[in-house]
Amino acid sequence: MIQLESVDTLVIGSGPGGYVAAQRSAQLGMKTAVVERSQVGGVCTHVGCIPSKALIAESHRFQTHRQWNSAVGAATFDEAQSFKQAVVNKQSGGVQFLLKTAGVTFLQGDASFIDAHTVAVKQQDTEQRISFKNVILATGSRPIELAALPYGGRILSSTEALSLSKLPESLVVVGGGYIGIELGQMYAKFGTKVTILEGGEQVLPGFEADLVAPVVRQLSKDGVTVITDAKAAKVEQDADGLTLHYTKGQEQHSVRAEYALVTVGRRPNTDGELGLERIGLQVAARGLIETDEQCRTQVPHVYAIGDIRTGPALAHKASYEAKVAAEAIAGKPSIIDYKAIPLVVFSEPELSSVGLTETESKEKGIPAITGKSTFGINGRALALKETEGFVKIVADQSSGVILGAQIVGVEASSLISELALAIEMGATVEDMAMTIHPHPTLGEVMMEAAENAVRKMTINHKN
Repeated sequence: MIQLESVDTLVIGSGPGGYVAAQRSAQLGMKTAVVERSQVGGVCTHVGCIPSKALIAESHRFQTHRQWNSAVGAATFDEAQSFKQAVVNKQSGGVQFLLKTAGVTFLQGDASFIDAHTVAVKQQDTEQRISFKNVILATGSRPIELAALPYGGRILSSTEALSLSKLPESLVVVGGGYIGIELGQMYAKFGTKVTILEGGEQVLPGFEADLVAPVVRQLSKDGVTVITDAKAAKVEQDADGLTLHYTKGQEQHSVRAEYALVTVGRRPNTDGELGLERIGLQVAARGLIETDEQCRTQVPHVYAIGDIRTGPALAHKASYEAKVAAEAIAGKPSIIDYKAIPLVVFSEPELSSVGLTETESKEKGIPAITGKSTFGINGRALALKETEGFVKIVADQSSGVILGAQIVGVEASSLISELALAIEMGATVEDMAMTIHPHPTLGEVMMEAAENAVRKMTINHKN
């Protein structure tokens, strides 16, 4: 056993929350160490955001190439996997570089609390101990496992689905949320026959129906079968594949596929050997940890960020909270303000949302107007052959202050940032309408949506 020198801040987990927290802590002059049980960069870098987006991008390129050249070889999926791994390696190396240059000590192994100020870091037969003044928990989450579809064999979580060495001929996806849609559509573009089972009334629950409709149309074009109101019941595996039995209403059905991918959500990593009970830290419903506006838990020197605290399980949310927690430890008055957290689905077409939706504004009793404009006649969208979709801006009816926005269409993942900034700055639709956008660009669609909202305001004021 090696007794290490104590640190000011210990961070457990090196994902987009953990490594940002460690880097910010070190930048603020605190002696900092980070513990990672798997690989630097965490789930996001190795089996989440980065590899999935690399494969999604490759599937689009594959589909485009196939449309122009029918002689594309089967090796293309292998090449996509190689490309994905190269991207992952580069990203992970970048995280290591950031931690090293910030002067952060990196410890490999499983962290387990000994007491409120000491953690044991275990790796195989070795154990190190480190003491700390403050600790930031950034342990992330893992895929939820269904009792009827336990992982193993031909039943995959998103982790295994991103690392298949051979393109499956068929795949059934259980869960039509953003992970199921992204990975299901990705495999369909490579040529896999995909069936998506969603328990609710529509895929991508949480998004308004008019935004989801273009995605559903494209899924159909990609050959994906979408079955809603479907509940998985049991599965039978054999040497060649599996048969998944499900119910739809009162009817019993089954679907045959080579693999099943289960994407029904994620569970916080707050259980197991971490030993939160040994420091008196209670875990709330669904494994989440309650914190104050500075990410401080009920144990004053223990902070929690990312997927293990309330709110959407998003990498950029974790990074934001990481900075708040590190700055709070340093004595700065940083607090969480979730005025604008963008949500993005890397489907085709892409989906993004920030702030209030039209439905939410009505539910809250906020008099609001909407401005809408499509990509259909936008010059840049026409040049890209990506004219599906629209931008919708939700604004306060009297002041014009932008309350929220939703986009479905090409580059929605990038375009939403301008609208997030507008909400953060308290901008009005007139501010956006009067901002000169370059031509020809996709951003003009947002300007035109704002102009349409301004016209509605003018009409309302005249009346």
